[in-house]
Amino acid sequence: MGHVRSQRHETDGSARMTTSARTLTLRSALAQLGVTGTTLTDDQAARLDSDGYLFLVGLVGAERLVAMQDRIAELQAAEGAAAGHEGGRQQGAAMLADLVNKGEIFESTFTEPPVLAAAHRVVGDLRVNSLNFRAALPGEGHQPLHADWGGPVPEGGFRICNSMWLLDDFTPENGATRVVPGSHRWDRVPADVLDDPTAAHPDEQLLLGPAGTVVIFNAHLWHGGTRNTTDTPRRGMTLSYCRRDEPQQLDQQAYVRKSVYDRLSPAARFVLDV
Repeated sequence: MGHVRSQRHETDGSARMTTSARTLTLRSALAQLGVTGTTLTDDQAARLDSDGYLFLVGLVGAERLVAMQDRIAELQAAEGAAAGHEGGRQQGAAMLADLVNKGEIFESTFTEPPVLAAAHRVVGDLRVNSLNFRAALPGEGHQPLHADWGGPVPEGGFRICNSMWLLDDFTPENGATRVVPGSHRWDRVPADVLDDPTAAHPDEQLLLGPAGTVVIFNAHLWHGGTRNTTDTPRRGMTLSYCRRDEPQQLDQQAYVRKSVYDRLSPAARFVLDV
């Protein structure tokens, strides 16, 4: 995923932050959304710190998962060739962007307490960066190892955290994401040190899990999609958070729809930064 600012476009009523939202702090917003000091276990926090990623198996229940899958299919049919234009496209992948505004089923994703707690642990003073969809197409999907930031950062200076929402089982055959555990702490990016970032890394691991799993990972972790050797797309959503002093991939204030804004709580608006 690229960390770029998207252009503003016309919405059905881009809203301003309310007075109540302005008075919130990140601490109070997280508390109102159910994030506490025990939302992550000590073991989960330690794994996220050391390995750079964390599995939350079964976070998305069966009924909610089907609703997400169905809405994604509706959006793909409706948007056609324009799908993904808000956030950029990738060769060999089907894309959708700006999902925050494209279905009520998606509005609760960015306020999930364990996801928020993990992102806060990684980047500190956070806001939503983007919520997109990517499906590795049959025969496609292989990516070079990369980090979702343009250059190295020292440990503790992390700018971005990602979460992958598995809409299908992620298997060795269908293009599951590969990661190099601990690489977020190396203060290096793959392109600067690897002869061939597209090649297999001796320490890489595949992120495998059943549909409904959410994998949170420090987006400075070296990662990349693998080739989908099956005959069906491998579907997933990517919800990312960045530090509040960094530009969002999608300018949420510019894109937020009034109907969405009105449904969100002040704490959710604060996290979305609208």
